[in-house]
Amino acid sequence: MPILVTRAPAKINLTLHVLGRREGDGYHELESLVAFTGSGDTLSLMPGGDLTLDVSGPTAGPAGPLDDNLVIRAARGLAKAIPGLRIGGFHLIKRLPVAAGIGGGSSDAAAALRLLARLNDLSLDHPAVVEAARATGADVPVCLDPRGRMMRGAGEDVGPALGFAPLPAVLINPGVPVATAPVFKALGLTVGQRHAGEAHPILARGLGFDEILAAMTPARNDLEAPALTVAPVIADTLTALRDQPGCRLARMSGSGATVFGLFATRSDAVRAAAAIRAMQPSWWVRAALLR
Repeated sequence: MPILVTRAPAKINLTLHVLGRREGDGYHELESLVAFTGSGDTLSLMPGGDLTLDVSGPTAGPAGPLDDNLVIRAARGLAKAIPGLRIGGFHLIKRLPVAAGIGGGSSDAAAALRLLARLNDLSLDHPAVVEAARATGADVPVCLDPRGRMMRGAGEDVGPALGFAPLPAVLINPGVPVATAPVFKALGLTVGQRHAGEAHPILARGLGFDEILAAMTPARNDLEAPALTVAPVIADTLTALRDQPGCRLARMSGSGATVFGLFATRSDAVRAAAAIRAMQPSWWVRAALLR
């Protein structure tokens, strides 16, 4: 059978409201508008043989031990739920920065589940696929079908695709990995505590650029302020974006350190990315269309 291939795009939190910390499991309850880039990591599957993984690419080094990679964890979870599942050897080309607030590992895991679902004629809403995604990580379910949508709770509540207009953007990561736990610790919510803040705007389907921008602007990322205490360089990346002509909004994604800026046109975004890359050649800087 031929090799199966899929992309594992970056997940960008356009908004991220922390509603509180739940009783019982202690998880933070979130509400987030997410979008995805057109490119990112690439995952391929050679059907047959044992479940294996090899990783290459510019950010393969920081990807961690292969046996604990989310690709393997997701595949093992699905294989446990479906006896006789056809598996094989995965090859991951890693391009996205690691521990960057853009769901790179989660997107890789979701890509693995998509490929195994394709190989075994399973739909993405098959209960075993959905459960394997949830068990692998909070961001994996929203990455199964990578299109702009709302996610809520601890990642288990994934809304329908919103089909909004592509958003020209620039992504920046300053090369500083940021673990999620210290950022939530800096937020300082105790179990059962609710977090103050205005409600998230309700989004309709099929919004244009100006409409989605208007809805996003009063929203926020509640993890941005605590992340700045963990990685102050995030402030420099936000300033670099806000200083660029045509930048309409600059905000952090996830728990950092990646930030994004939205631009009125794709050419504005490309020019801004080139200018920032020239000023900060050590930063990871990419122009993108978010969908």
